[in-house]
Formats: sequence, C-alpha cells, structure tokens
Amino acid sequence: MRNTSNVQFVISHSSWKSNLNRHLLVHSNEKHFKCSVCNKSFSQKSYLNTHLLVHSNEKHFKCSVCNKSFSQKSHLNRHLLVHSNEKHFKCSVCNKSFSQKPYLNTHLFVHNNEKHFKCSVCNKSFSLKSNLNRHLLVHSNEKHFKCSVCNKSFSQKSYLNTHLFVHNNEKHFKCSVCNMSFSQKSTLNRHLLVHSNEKHFKCSVCNKSFFQKYNLNEHLLVHSNEKHFKCSVCNKSFSQKPYLNTHLLVHSNEKHFKCSVCNKSFSRKSNLNRHLLVHSNEKHFKCSVCNKSFSQKTHLNTHLLVHSNEKHFKCSVCNKSFFRKYNLNEHLLVHSNEKHFK
Repeated sequence: MRNTSNVQFVISHSSWKSNLNRHLLVHSNEKHFKCSVCNKSFSQKSYLNTHLLVHSNEKHFKCSVCNKSFSQKSHLNRHLLVHSNEKHFKCSVCNKSFSQKPYLNTHLFVHNNEKHFKCSVCNKSFSLKSNLNRHLLVHSNEKHFKCSVCNKSFSQKSYLNTHLFVHNNEKHFKCSVCNMSFSQKSTLNRHLLVHSNEKHFKCSVCNKSFFQKYNLNEHLLVHSNEKHFKCSVCNKSFSQKPYLNTHLLVHSNEKHFKCSVCNKSFSRKSNLNRHLLVHSNEKHFKCSVCNKSFSQKTHLNTHLLVHSNEKHFKCSVCNKSFFRKYNLNEHLLVHSNEKHFK
C-alpha cells in the first residue's frame, strides 16, 4: 500500500522549495521577464503579469465610496485608506500623520534640505523627482487640460482643478480679520499676509519689501529692460503679461464696475475700489511733516513731493521745473496757447 504521508511531504517540500527559489530572485539582479510594451523588466512572471494591467484599460476593482476604478486590488486597498480617518504613520519632526507609509516617506523630504533633482532648463532643484517632472511641464508649451467653461488650458490637471474654483461662487474660506471670503484656502493664506507687517522678501535694487517671494520676482522685472509683451493696438510694451492685460482695458469702452454712490464706471475693479475711498471719510495715510491725511497711499506719496526740493519734471520750453508730471503737463498748455495766438 502506498504511503500517502510521504507523498504529502514530498509535495509540500517541493512547493516550499519552489517558493524559496522564487523569493531568492528578489535578492538577485536578474530580471528575465520583460514587458513588450515599455521594456520594463521583472524578476518573476507574476510581477510582469500584474504590471501588464497598467497598459490595459480594464479596471475591474471599483471603490464603493467614490466609484473610482483600479486595475489591481492592491491599488484599491491602498486607495480605500483615503476614505478612512485612520492615519497611523506619524512624522517624527512635525507630528503630521498619514494613512500610508509611502506618503510619510514622501513628506519627510520636506524636512530635508537635500534637493538632488535639478531642472536642466532653469537649474531649479527639487527634493522629489515627481516634483521635477511636474515642473518641467512649465517649460513645455503642451497644455492638455482645458477648462470646459472658458477654454483656458493648463499643463497640469491640478492647475485646472484649482482654476475651476474661479467659476464657482462658493467661497468657504473667510478671513477672520476683514471677513473677506475666498474659494481656496491657499488664497486665504496669501491674503492673511496683507494683515501682517512682516515682509521678508526684499528687493536688492531698491530695498522695497514684499510679503511673498512671487511678488518680489514680479517686481524685479521692473528693474529689467526686458519687455516682451507688446500691445497690438498702440505697441506699448510691458514686462509682464498681467500688465498688458490690464492695459488693454484702456482701449476698450467696456466699464463693468460702477460706483454705487455716484454711478461713475470703471474698467477695473481695483480702480473702483480706489475710487470708493473718495466717498469715505477714512484717511489712514498721514503725512509725517504736516500731519495732513489721505485716503490713499499714492496720494500721500504725491503730497510728500511738496515737502521736497526735488523737482524732476522740467519744461523743455522754459526750463521751469515741477514736483509732479501732472503739473508739468498743465504748464505745457501755456506754451501751447502761445503758439496758437502768435
């Protein structure tokens, strides 16, 4: 009679040995199984088979919460943690918690000053290769993500998602100081700097300070002679595209922003906001010389020229000098009348 226990031992021993052999391939650099689509190689055929699902449109594993689909069950399982409040992986530096260890590992780069991934175009460095790859899209003209409302295109889907808030009237993020509301938390955070006196970003040319590095970078273009954005109507050039866009309103008769007090209309909301100060008794900008107060800082700056002996605006006809260009322009009319009645 055949000994079944010996047969079972031989089978189990054989299975154990095959599993061990497969496992040993993990520690080996040999990868004999190559993907025919992208040439990526694998140490085991099962890994190759799993990988091939990436190149397939078949996604059989659907999330029961948000209906997002996945090609692999393991990916679905990882995704389900997003819908869970369980975050077992805590950062030892700032105590921020994460649902998955890979997220924690990625986050740890934030606390590391090492940035090994450098952009070959502008030399900007990044701590993560994924961030570098996203950044490289900035130097590319490819913008595949188009807004369905206004047709504006973006190089990244995340930029498109952020932009979509512009078309949404929901503003859930309110400033605790002035009650101004914003559609995005990041915009609120930037706005809060306005209520702070801290301006850490200083211009090395004129010492003007800014709340944000982005504003400093924009300002630095003022000190540059490069003006690549030209108006198609009057050929005036600008250092930045937003300045050109603002200027183009000058050539337009559209004035959508109307003052509720005097019905005066403006092409820009910022101009309306400045105008509204005229109807207000609030004058927060005081002259340190004569204590005269003004509703706008620009008016104060213009006034300060009165206390200065510097007259930079000189008449080309009679050499008379003026504090302000506006006064010079008015004066030039005198010479204009002389010519008409000569």
